[in-house]
Amino acid sequence: MTSSFLISGPNTNYFLLMKHPFKTIPGSVTAPQGFLASGVFCDIKRLGTGKGSNKGKKRDLGLIVSETPASVAGMFTTNQVCAAPVKVCAERIKKGIARAVVVNSGNANACTGKKGLSDAKAMTALLAKSLKLSAAEIFVASTGRIGVTMPMENIARGIAEASTLLNHSEENGHHVAEAIMTSDTRPKEVAVEFMMDGKPVRIGGTCKGAGMIQPGMSPTGARPASVPLHATMLCFVTTDAAVEKKALDKALLQAVALSFNRITVDGDMSTNDTVLVLANGKSGTKTIRNGSALEKFQAALTHVCLELAKMIVRDGEGVSRFVTVRVDGARNASDADAAARAVANSSLVKTSWFGGDPNWGRILDAIGYSAATVVEEKVDVAYSPSGSKKLLYSLKRGQPTSASFKSLCEVVAQKEFDLHINLNIGKGSAVIYSCDLTEDYVDFNKGDVTDPSTLGG
Repeated sequence: MTSSFLISGPNTNYFLLMKHPFKTIPGSVTAPQGFLASGVFCDIKRLGTGKGSNKGKKRDLGLIVSETPASVAGMFTTNQVCAAPVKVCAERIKKGIARAVVVNSGNANACTGKKGLSDAKAMTALLAKSLKLSAAEIFVASTGRIGVTMPMENIARGIAEASTLLNHSEENGHHVAEAIMTSDTRPKEVAVEFMMDGKPVRIGGTCKGAGMIQPGMSPTGARPASVPLHATMLCFVTTDAAVEKKALDKALLQAVALSFNRITVDGDMSTNDTVLVLANGKSGTKTIRNGSALEKFQAALTHVCLELAKMIVRDGEGVSRFVTVRVDGARNASDADAAARAVANSSLVKTSWFGGDPNWGRILDAIGYSAATVVEEKVDVAYSPSGSKKLLYSLKRGQPTSASFKSLCEVVAQKEFDLHINLNIGKGSAVIYSCDLTEDYVDFNKGDVTDPSTLGG
């Protein structure tokens, strides 16, 4: 099949339609050649991890291992309070080689000081010893409750068990997807296959995330001007393509800019957001450095990241509607992004979406207080079914249209719809994938002061 998708972001002038042939295949991180995985339950959550991880005996530790050294690229949270695993990964990513990832749910290992940093490094050392690898080539990630030290006895037991269960099966890939879930209601996985040099190449990925979602990641965790300053999202991608480190960095930077950095559930950036991609070259193709080969790889990687990112929003805490916010006609891309995020994160707008209310007044208010330049008399607001080009305008040039309230409500009542905003003062565009705000979200996150295990992140 041919996959076509629109790409937009802060570094693009307009939508760029990219078409490359690839097909969706079953599986995730074990779909590419040369990758093994496993997941086990080792009771990491026993110290109390909040309602989301309180799901009984769920796998809570996973391993992803490459049979051979792999090029690695990463993107990390720009939150100034970042978890110990992020600090370890951001340092090790500089060498550009990885053999394995160890990841746990149930404990974020964030705000845990020197002990937390020591524990994160110890997790990689334990896996290195089990697999007879260098700890410097092992990466680590965590998600769960903030401010609680890691139960290292349980972690050690889990790593030892998981190391004996590693294999290439699709089932074991699923085990990793389960092991990283916290408030997620379902696992999130995708894999694709395409041809290069006459040989099949695969990219597979898994992610988690449902709350504390508005990632703004960078390659180092530092805050560039283009990254927005706003429960964790984690993503692990594997590929059997051979990709030069610089090319892999470039491809992931673009893919994340157009996917994970384009989503929001609640406007909160986690301490632990991490995306890692490992490329081991087991497909036997030539090394990708630039040109059409990199463009083809880029298209497939972006597709994988975007599909996973949308899964996060659709599975957001309490979410009942998935909304794509499209802003066009802004003074520049930065203004478009600011306007789109203001709308996508507005509690008033999001609650109106939950009620099926096409409340353009709240939308206009949100773009008005954003950092974007806005001329009220030029703004258009329209709705459409998801992906449809048939727009129903509620506002034209700052004035209500003759569209009936009933017809507008019919669009907004759908589980997925698009909101189109045109500022009509320039060529800047942006897309943000968002959702509604429901009573279930509040109930899930309000905590219970009579039960300390529900508190702390």
